[in-house]
Amino acid sequence: MRACPGHMRVEVLREVWGRADAGEAVTLGMHRNRQSRVWLREVRLLCDEQPWVYARTVIPVHTLTGPARCLLHLGSRPLGAVLFADPMVVRGGVEVARLQPHHRLYQRAALPSVAMPAILWGRRSVFWIGNRPLLVAEVFLPAQNGPTG
Repeated sequence: MRACPGHMRVEVLREVWGRADAGEAVTLGMHRNRQSRVWLREVRLLCDEQPWVYARTVIPVHTLTGPARCLLHLGSRPLGAVLFADPMVVRGGVEVARLQPHHRLYQRAALPSVAMPAILWGRRSVFWIGNRPLLVAEVFLPAQNGPTG
């Protein structure tokens, strides 16, 4: 993350096989009545140990073939480093959203024991590896101990 003036690292919150939310499934072009499994990866990006971004990646099982299988084993490596290094990966449009506390993505991103603002900003994009999609949603977290004044 270029905006981080210090040390950036990835904190893995969860990596599991599961099912996409209804909105995620629609965005990925998955049929609701035969929704297949997806690989879910949830992380926080930390700058100097302060949470900056919550990210949720949804990868349909059919996307995880060939070289894309490496996405199952990222560990603490940033997904963006892998995606942007591959000239065959294409990013679709960016959707921007104002997330309120009742939104599921806001709730997933919320930091325990931190007073959260009324609105969080998020964005999401579909990335294409060949003709196979994956969805990345990012929520920008409030500053914790930033400078004042």
